[in-house]
Amino acid sequence: MKNQTSRERVRRCLAFKNPDHPPMTLPAPYPNDILGAGISEDPDWKPWKTWEFADFRQWEDEWHNVWKCLPTTSGGEVIKGALKDWPTLSSYQMPRLDLLSRYEQAALQFIDYPDMYHLGTLAGFPFSIMRYMRTVEQFLADVLLYQDEVMTLQQMVIDLLKRCIDRWAQIHADGVMFYEDWGTQERLLVSPNLWHEMFEPGFRELVGHARERGLDVWMHSCGYIKDIIPSLVDMGINVLQLDQPKLSGLDFLREQCHGKCAIWSPVDIQKDLPSGDEQYIRACARELIDTLGKSGGFICGHYGAPLSLGVQPESQLWAADEFVRHSGVQI
Repeated sequence: MKNQTSRERVRRCLAFKNPDHPPMTLPAPYPNDILGAGISEDPDWKPWKTWEFADFRQWEDEWHNVWKCLPTTSGGEVIKGALKDWPTLSSYQMPRLDLLSRYEQAALQFIDYPDMYHLGTLAGFPFSIMRYMRTVEQFLADVLLYQDEVMTLQQMVIDLLKRCIDRWAQIHADGVMFYEDWGTQERLLVSPNLWHEMFEPGFRELVGHARERGLDVWMHSCGYIKDIIPSLVDMGINVLQLDQPKLSGLDFLREQCHGKCAIWSPVDIQKDLPSGDEQYIRACARELIDTLGKSGGFICGHYGAPLSLGVQPESQLWAADEFVRHSGVQI
């Protein structure tokens, strides 16, 4: 049998059609089968202001949200949302995320690496985008107090994301990836009933649009999302990227997802990696492949910032090494 390319391997994995080994997204010298690409900056966008202070910095993004972060971190949190109050919604202008020129660099990357699986990144999904525009505390109140306004804004975001999906299809991406954290360590950020009522229809509209364009749909979510995984699988999401698969349980994920939705995961970043126990971490890596990867359905992942979890980098390397060894991959 001829060797499978990375793209063939990933596609077989998502279709549960016996890839030669689980796809991997591991650091060098280990294999990486997926080329992820984002969009370029809007050439006409200039931040209103960036503030630099001794112990933190602030900046404004193209949505007009103001962010704050510590100098020791690359991320941050919104401290002022773009949408100060609901009456201003009618005059709000969405950022130009769908400009074709913003996808040209990604298109060139795809051309340069034709054998890899090409995954385009979306700016989020409606909940993550809206919570920044209003700040998370305010938005969680909005979903109870201003449901009509939330639904209006949600449709505006959906329409923009659909145009972005069209752009990724236009430059021949294989799939689109979005990041939307829905869970704490114990529960969803909203009740399951409210999620089904207010947010599931938008999910289905976007996922259906992507699938109609021939794109696979990849979703990342942190925290506990077990309550909505059956719906996510049913609507056609192809890959769930979970950093904490044991919050749902590996047996549950196999029962709900096998044959329908792949799992992309590192060794669990809360329960297993922090143990610092090499043999235990290696056993966890083998368990993920054996439980979730029969005939396809599992992608070996790598968490990008272990020190932020208090995890030493060698713990990640033990996991990566065992993923490769257990899969019989030669490097």
